[in-house]
Amino acid sequence: MLYNTNMLNKNILNWALVGTGGITNKFIIGLKATGGNPYAVVSRSRESAKDFAFKNNIEKAYDDYDLMLNDSDIDIIYIGTPHTTHKELAVRALNAKKAVLCEKPCAINATELKEMIAAAKDNKTFFMEAMWTRYIPPVKKAIQWLYENQIGDVKMVQANFGFNAGYGPEHRLFNLNLGGGALLDAGIYPLSFISLVFGGVKPADIKSQLFFGETGSDDENAVILSYGGDKIAFAASATRTALENDAWIYGSKGRIHLVNFIWSRNAVLLLDGKDEFIYKPDFISNGYNYEAEEVMNYLREGRTESPCMTWDESVTIMETMDRIRAQWDFRYPCEIECVKK
Repeated sequence: MLYNTNMLNKNILNWALVGTGGITNKFIIGLKATGGNPYAVVSRSRESAKDFAFKNNIEKAYDDYDLMLNDSDIDIIYIGTPHTTHKELAVRALNAKKAVLCEKPCAINATELKEMIAAAKDNKTFFMEAMWTRYIPPVKKAIQWLYENQIGDVKMVQANFGFNAGYGPEHRLFNLNLGGGALLDAGIYPLSFISLVFGGVKPADIKSQLFFGETGSDDENAVILSYGGDKIAFAASATRTALENDAWIYGSKGRIHLVNFIWSRNAVLLLDGKDEFIYKPDFISNGYNYEAEEVMNYLREGRTESPCMTWDESVTIMETMDRIRAQWDFRYPCEIECVKK
């Protein structure tokens, strides 16, 4: 979908960053590497906003979200706050005709995400889930190999993402009020990778196992997904267990290996009966730059939607996580409150 905008002929786009936490600090490193302009930052704390702005040479610091939305010099908003805040912040920004790149997961559940997409459609405004790993060169090369039928028919995919974050009951990873849990925070990476490989279709069947920690958040999980016939995928994620965070794609003629696939610096093609081929491109900055660059290209092209991370696929992935949580009657407090209302 295309729309008319004054961004079509702009060389430098002005970004507003919402939130000053760890993910925003990573994103701004990548953004600066693209030549994009981190023009403004907004935080609930005026002091936090000013400190972040000073540290990163940002022109405007806001502690009022509406004031930031009224700034006509802002072209796009990056949302890097806890999951439970995403829907409200994104919808308000879209209703203000601001383009939005929202950190994954875009929302707590598919119902919330559909509201965000509806706002983007109503306002003819760009909106995308920030799945930055889809844009790094090794992942793009792996998908190119699939299009070229290098490994034949894809039969199985395996991907993990798990780390030991220690334990702190108020930390967002373990706080249910902030959408804590391994599935939403870490599991979305392997699930999104699997969806990318299988073309964004819905899994026909899902089997899962979740382990719940002291706060009621899932500290680790394992998922088996069936895509019909001999097409199967395995995904695991954890917040208190360090995993081997690799991804494998197995086909009828060979396989593809991405070591530490979220931050992968190379892709390995192993064809049956042949020597392995290692694709090792120059890797710029910290990887977030590739996503930021593509998003700015989309805006200059007048797009409202990414062809690489479509609205429909974001909904499919969120619905998959909803199905997994439903198997364990795992709901967040904000979801329970919505049901009561």
